[in-house]
Amino acid sequence: MSATELAVEGVTLTAGAHHLVQDVSLTARPGEVIGLVGPNGSGKSSLLRAVYRVLRPEAGRVRVDGTDAWSLPVRRLARTVAAVVQEGGGDIDLTAREVVAMGRSPHKKLLAGDTAEDARLIDGALAAVGATGFADRPFDRLSGGERRRVLIARALAQEPSLLVLDEPTNHLDIRHQLDVLGILRRLPATVLVALHDLNLAAFHCDRLYVLRDGAVTASGPPAEVLTPDLLRRVYGVEAEVVVHPRTGAPQVTYLPGNCG
Repeated sequence: MSATELAVEGVTLTAGAHHLVQDVSLTARPGEVIGLVGPNGSGKSSLLRAVYRVLRPEAGRVRVDGTDAWSLPVRRLARTVAAVVQEGGGDIDLTAREVVAMGRSPHKKLLAGDTAEDARLIDGALAAVGATGFADRPFDRLSGGERRRVLIARALAQEPSLLVLDEPTNHLDIRHQLDVLGILRRLPATVLVALHDLNLAAFHCDRLYVLRDGAVTASGPPAEVLTPDLLRRVYGVEAEVVVHPRTGAPQVTYLPGNCG
């Protein structure tokens, strides 16, 4: 698996007369971890849906290694791009292991069984997210956090060169949040991830794109983007931003009260 270059070029997404995303551009160079941050309703999930080809842009293009993503054959796209979405898929009537095994489908012929290599990748993905202990339990009986880890494992088993994740740390305890984001940093893939937690984004992402009302309002390395002024303008909160003495990453501390 090698990393892919992603280019979002002037993408506009609409729902009826309402603009979900307006003229958004971003780049993710091979191997980068790019974070999307912004308030609820800012367009993060909609933009991700355009990248993994669920929402077709009204204008603009999504390019994967220079090719329009919407022109790629479905099988080739599935071998290149994996997505972890917010919906939990709780009605899946499979075990956790069987769900993870679905990630191997793009690499196999129709009705082909799992090979030894498939089994190795499935076991490795389960272990990476700490899900080995409940691999044989029914997926629909898992907790929200356990389901989340299984869905991330399925994406890892897919061996994508571009991994798109929408709030992957939702429902996870602190340890597994750190484990999952640490995995993303080590993958030989390009990663585009939407996150609510700005401190996690600051530590784990190479660059951030801040969305507000469907448009990019700031972008760049976390230390340049996460400023008290930006947090006041975009989130409506007062905050202090300092450099963490051990990690060197910006650390956001929210102050009592808000901007009104």
